Amino acid sequence: MTNIKWLQPGDLLKVISPSGALRELTNFEKGVEIWKSRGYRIELTPGFDDRTGYLAGSDTNRVRQLADALSDPDCRGILCVRGGFGSTRLLEKGKVAEGKNSRCPIPDAQFPMPDSHAPKWLIGFSDITALLWNHDKLGIWGVHGPVLTTLGAEPDWSVDRLFDCVEGRPLPSLQGKGWGGGKAAGRLFPANLTVASHLLGTPYQPDLTGVILAFEDVSEAPYRVDRMLTMWRMAGAFAGVRGIALGRFSRCEIDPQIPTFSIEEVLRDRLLDLNIPIVSDLPFGHEGVNAALPMGIEASIDGESGLLICGDKLQL
Repeated sequence: MTNIKWLQPGDLLKVISPSGALRELTNFEKGVEIWKSRGYRIELTPGFDDRTGYLAGSDTNRVRQLADALSDPDCRGILCVRGGFGSTRLLEKGKVAEGKNSRCPIPDAQFPMPDSHAPKWLIGFSDITALLWNHDKLGIWGVHGPVLTTLGAEPDWSVDRLFDCVEGRPLPSLQGKGWGGGKAAGRLFPANLTVASHLLGTPYQPDLTGVILAFEDVSEAPYRVDRMLTMWRMAGAFAGVRGIALGRFSRCEIDPQIPTFSIEEVLRDRLLDLNIPIVSDLPFGHEGVNAALPMGIEASIDGESGLLICGDKLQL
């Protein structure tokens, strides 16, 4: 994240729904009001509240929302309504424009070339992982942080952290539980584990060499987390990874009457022998505080003390 143009009060931010359909208005309106209270101009993109099954409208509608926000010279940032599912469909349908020979399944809905517009900020998490992990293709500065429907439930310090993140102020380190492995530094790639796992082996899997992964998830049974992490191992996707930060894995335990491992046992079994720094129990993810994490920023991790530091580096 170099040559960043930070957000400031007065900037225009557009609201889009790239994933699941909006289910209720109260929490959404709380999130919008928080951004407005900080001095930002908020524009609701036409169609943001559409519904097509579990999606927030048709693929055509959702691609055009994102494409229009990216190409609008007055728009400085993009606020996602919620997660759910659907953003990977945007990557499939709305190809990045590449000149006259570019073919897009949805007419007039191509994403602009990143160098054709000033980078926008994009804020979201969960299913928004697919867009965040393609920040270079889309030309965005990304933040893995609260969507509009969850922002109102965040504690004050977490809300302040989000605005510190986009307005250029230093971010405090996050304290978790160290699992060992020493210390490392690298580019931070926060993600929902399930969404990131389904990018592996596709054209939308980013280069993970030299990164610190930050994973969270929700409603995934231990055996499914095992299956995903085993896929990462078999695909060699951990080969260049320098460290792993683990947030909240909420509602991932199953009926105690069913033989199982705990989610922590699975994570330890599948990750510890990578021999890289690992920190768990960090305050980000679903169903609890979701501390903002900048996408692609230089970060460092200490597997002994349990620290994740965004921006400044540890003494390695």
